[in-house]
Amino acid sequence: MATIKTRNHIRFILNGEDVTLGNVAPDATLLDYLRLQRTLRGTKEGCAEGDCGACTVLVGRLSGGKLVYESVNACIRFMGSLDGCHVVTVEHLGTSNGKLHPVQQAMVDFHGSQCGFCTPGFVMSLYGLWMASPEPSDALIEKALQGNLCRCTGYEAIMRAARAISDYGKVAKDPLLVERKAITARLEAFKDGTRVEVGEGKDRFVIPANVDDLAAVLEAEPTATVVAGSTDVGLWVTKHMRNISPAVFIANIDGLHSLSEDKGVISIGAGVTYTEAFETLSKRIPALGPLIDRIGGQQVRNMGTIGGNIANGSPIGDTPPPLIALGATLTLRKGKTRRTISLQDFFIAYGKQDRAPGEFVEAVHVPVPDKGEHFAVHKITKRRDEDITATLGAFWLKLAKDGTVDQVRIAYGGMAATPKRASAVEAALVGQPWTEATVEAAMARYTDDYTPLTDMRATSEYRALAAKNLLLRFYMETTGTKAPLQVSRYEAA
Repeated sequence: MATIKTRNHIRFILNGEDVTLGNVAPDATLLDYLRLQRTLRGTKEGCAEGDCGACTVLVGRLSGGKLVYESVNACIRFMGSLDGCHVVTVEHLGTSNGKLHPVQQAMVDFHGSQCGFCTPGFVMSLYGLWMASPEPSDALIEKALQGNLCRCTGYEAIMRAARAISDYGKVAKDPLLVERKAITARLEAFKDGTRVEVGEGKDRFVIPANVDDLAAVLEAEPTATVVAGSTDVGLWVTKHMRNISPAVFIANIDGLHSLSEDKGVISIGAGVTYTEAFETLSKRIPALGPLIDRIGGQQVRNMGTIGGNIANGSPIGDTPPPLIALGATLTLRKGKTRRTISLQDFFIAYGKQDRAPGEFVEAVHVPVPDKGEHFAVHKITKRRDEDITATLGAFWLKLAKDGTVDQVRIAYGGMAATPKRASAVEAALVGQPWTEATVEAAMARYTDDYTPLTDMRATSEYRALAAKNLLLRFYMETTGTKAPLQVSRYEAA
């Protein structure tokens, strides 16, 4: 492999200004940089964990040759992930003649701001929505605002403002639309194919030039912290004060953003975000669409990656159980060597995965269910949107021609120290007629598979009962029985 050139600084655009920084800590957040170093204090600090949306900004990046702007949480977005990006804060929205941006003006006219603390975050989320969907439906508006909390409960006024932005925008020159061609050219000029290394010793971070370079970096630094979307690692810093150095930032490595399908298997690069994967997964495996829509807010989905959700090995990660039920496999890479394993075998124990030092998740491969196969996934939380899972059940079923269970895979999160299959329950179902009596008999085997814990999200008794009932619900859905569902008014319509 040719020698990789290196540079010792990051480069990005902040609003309209080119920024070069060579003195940046691995755990420095965009929020602190904006507020403390640039005095751009429209971006607020609220929860410091990506939940409230007061810190929302837009980050533009080149994806597939196109400039894409996404709302992100500045409080958990590390500076090292911004190389080659365009950061847009609320201060950039005003026009040159001092007038408000259409999104801001709509918030004023429809009284969408009360105390005002959360307002810049709402404005930036609506701005991102407006650029993607100039005439958004109520469902799209609510989806865009899942990650923005208003403690003054001003949502109805904000909804009215959001509905009006399409009309306001028709008579305005939007700065990001006017600048798009120039910004694209400036970001293209930043793409120099170099490795970025900032800092010295252990107090440093690396941005690999490409996937091969990532493999080389991790071989040399097998204990480094790999940071993709930072929706989890960000909280290690803001909540637990953990040292993540040396850090390796991989969010903008093009080779990890591949998404393709071949012979009924969808291959997802480790850097593909939930937002990037949504269209393909929701179309080809419809049950995954509603699940992805409930993973954090829009800002979290714009940053978080499916590969990262798998690699961190959390027992309550939302994507591993359904992917296990679908029979997914992983490509793991160390240096030039790759190996493929079943996803269910990747999780060994709490905090331990089948991954050697210096080895990383390169891609996940997800089989698409055939016609006649049944698949469902259900997430149980205290509140519907932007909440951590109490338990999540995923079910894949193939029936024989005589109506008996030919194959079944059932996987849960939140029920054990790792995402785990219900092997005893599956064994009780295979070869049996797919009837309510069979399902109820199999439900008794859950105690052989799981001993759930009690924590702030649910008691062990609740989890055990919910897990059983999700299997019964899956049976009712597959047999056409009408089951009561907890849905939003848009899903119901």
